[in-house]
Amino acid sequence: MESWYNSFLPKPTANSADYSLRMIHSYRNVITGFAARLSPLEVSQMEKKDGFVSARPQKTYTLHTTHAPSFLGLHENVGAWQISNYGKGVIVGVIDTGISPGHLSFSDEGMPPPPAKWKGKCELNGTMCNNKLIGARNFVSHLSGLPPIDQEGHGTLTASTAAGNFVSGANVLGNANGTAAGMAPLAHLAVYKACSLDVCGESDILAAMDAAVEDGVDVISASLGRGPINFSEDSVAIAAFGAIQRGIFVSCSADNGGPNSSTLANEFPWVLTVGASTIDRSIRAIAVLGNGDEFDGESLFQPKDFQPTLLPLVDPSAGGNETVAYCMPGSLNDTDVKGKVVLCVGGGGVSRIVKGQTVKDAGGAAMIVSNDAVTAYDIKPDAHVLPAAHVSYAAGQNIKAYINSTSTPTATIIFKGTVIGTKSAPMVASFSSRGPSLSSPGILKPDIIGPGVSILAARYMSMDNTTNDSTNANFSMVSGTSISCPHLSGIAALVKSAHPDWSPAAIKSALMTSATQANLNGSLIADERLLPADVFTVGAGHVNPPKAIDPGLVYDISPEDYISYLCGLGYTEKEITIITKRIISCRGRGIPEAQLNYPSFSIQLGRNGSTYTRTATNVGAAESTYYLKIESIPGVDIVVKPRVLSFTEVNQKMTYQIFFSRSAAPVNATYVQGSIAWISPKHIVRSSISVKFI
Repeated sequence: MESWYNSFLPKPTANSADYSLRMIHSYRNVITGFAARLSPLEVSQMEKKDGFVSARPQKTYTLHTTHAPSFLGLHENVGAWQISNYGKGVIVGVIDTGISPGHLSFSDEGMPPPPAKWKGKCELNGTMCNNKLIGARNFVSHLSGLPPIDQEGHGTLTASTAAGNFVSGANVLGNANGTAAGMAPLAHLAVYKACSLDVCGESDILAAMDAAVEDGVDVISASLGRGPINFSEDSVAIAAFGAIQRGIFVSCSADNGGPNSSTLANEFPWVLTVGASTIDRSIRAIAVLGNGDEFDGESLFQPKDFQPTLLPLVDPSAGGNETVAYCMPGSLNDTDVKGKVVLCVGGGGVSRIVKGQTVKDAGGAAMIVSNDAVTAYDIKPDAHVLPAAHVSYAAGQNIKAYINSTSTPTATIIFKGTVIGTKSAPMVASFSSRGPSLSSPGILKPDIIGPGVSILAARYMSMDNTTNDSTNANFSMVSGTSISCPHLSGIAALVKSAHPDWSPAAIKSALMTSATQANLNGSLIADERLLPADVFTVGAGHVNPPKAIDPGLVYDISPEDYISYLCGLGYTEKEITIITKRIISCRGRGIPEAQLNYPSFSIQLGRNGSTYTRTATNVGAAESTYYLKIESIPGVDIVVKPRVLSFTEVNQKMTYQIFFSRSAAPVNATYVQGSIAWISPKHIVRSSISVKFI
């Protein structure tokens, strides 16, 4: 293969580089091709050679827990962890910035040796790899020859979240204390460094995923991506398709472009696209006003010596200078804030911690930082440099009103530490990217949401840290879809461990159709505005691991089905060949996007109506009967035939038709939503539905 790839390169001469200096990566599994250093003229000459398909310049991609397992219903020695054996025997491959191998989250205590199929390598020094961290490789081309050590911290966070081992006494600044664990604590980890300084070269991503497939991983977790582009030009799409053809499940982050619509990355249907939500833990800091009003906020910095005495409260923007409200560095130099509580507004391109430093530098005693209207009720704990509380936009508006109502406004902050049981959880994070999909409107994305706000995870450790005590220095609290993605990767590993013969699509279906739509209060999951979140925000809903282990029915999809989908989506045969590594003919095989056997529906509905089919596979008890339940959709009539699915065997398949038509009821909306569910005495198999009127 290498010699064939070299034949496409210019022949070495005395004045030009030899093959080894030009060739960056050569691929064998997820794509047929290579990455090389070539001039535009050399590329044009290469295009004339037999066997050439396509070439393009490299693009770059961006990188997008103590209580989380319990919040998700994962408890030691019972339930889903026990049924799945904690993910034992499954290998999770993490494509990221590398690893901090000495961290206790990557201890192999209680870990069996890797399975016999494992063929990977460890490029770390000495005995840093073990039965937990079974592989670690570096594919960052400009760091060639260096070990895959995590210098940024991102890879350590994601790897520990997916499959970190149990670590007792984990906390951050004394908060969120408990036993940290990844979602699949006894799964093996293989780490592939493809990113550096938050940037990932697509040739390096391809090389990392190519190696992961060859090494024998079962799950790939990739918390990276870029905006919607043609799938044949998206290296993650291409590599992920190669992986699922080998039976490997791939989980990707949805990106952090919310709350704006159509901001998704990783929209292709053969991966699980994951949005972010809150958990029910807060690190409470209460803003108390002189009139007695109290507003719940959060702060990781919980000073023991801060007296809850009312202090003068000031809004630096009260004089009409709105730019001062953001408390940017130096902006308070001409404002009297000494010994006062300062109200700052979030945003403005300045982090909340930097705002606190600005207040502290100007002599302020404490800070209340409120959200802007966009982030609304999405508040987070930060490691502030002074006593502070991060409160909602609504709270900020009330505090402003109080300041304007009196000549002597006062306030203080009361710190309550870790509080469990926030009833609004899970709530969608304001930053979590939203649909509808631009690349494929007939596929409902994101697929699902999972914990991605204020998650405790393993922290980057410098290599000279030899103590490795499980203190707060070894853990941090992070947010982003890059942290929700490995939650789902680890949960997929649990499902894989419980059902080793299931396909990637079957695992994905199990995760989606078992998801929950309610928060702890029993209300519909809300967005950052505390309004019910729509399907373009939550997808199928919030992950429910105990239910996903035993979903009852699954909607399976083969690689061939995806090819028919791509043909129907309008991809050329050449583009599909790039994605699939096979010569493809689309003649007579294209299907509408919504006809793909997906666990959800995203349809466009005109006056004539539309009919689609789904095929459900029984993975529950042999003799099982499911009855249809339709959640009504405004302006849409739904007819499903048959209305009862009766199975007599495990793995038996049954197909139903679903007909959508417009009802007589007028609807003043472009999009409407609902669901159908197949219900047995033990299972609810739910499919979300989005309808766009055309």
